[in-house]
Amino acid sequence: MFLQGDLQTVFDALYSVGAIDPVLKLDWAEVTKEMMSQPQIVSDAFQTVNSCRGNKDLLIQKLHMMDQRSVNYIAMEVAREFCEFQDRTELH
Repeated sequence: MFLQGDLQTVFDALYSVGAIDPVLKLDWAEVTKEMMSQPQIVSDAFQTVNSCRGNKDLLIQKLHMMDQRSVNYIAMEVAREFCEFQDRTELH
C-alpha cells in the first residue's frame, strides 16, 4: 500500500505534530527493516492517512492518536515518495 493524495499536506501535518526532525535522526536502514517485518502496522498507518483524504486537521488528529513507530513509518514514506518524485521530474 502507498500513501495517496497530496504529499505536501501529509508532510505539513507531520511537521505540525513534530514528527519530521526525529525521523531525520533515525537509522533509516534499521527502521526500513522493521517496517518490512511488520507490514500490517505499516498498512494500517497508511490506510489511516489515506482515509483523511487530504484533510490536514483530521490528519493531525489521527497522527496524535498513533504510536510513534507508525508516525515514523509515515514520515519516512513521505520522504521516500518526495525523493522518487524529485528523481522523476529531474530526468532530462
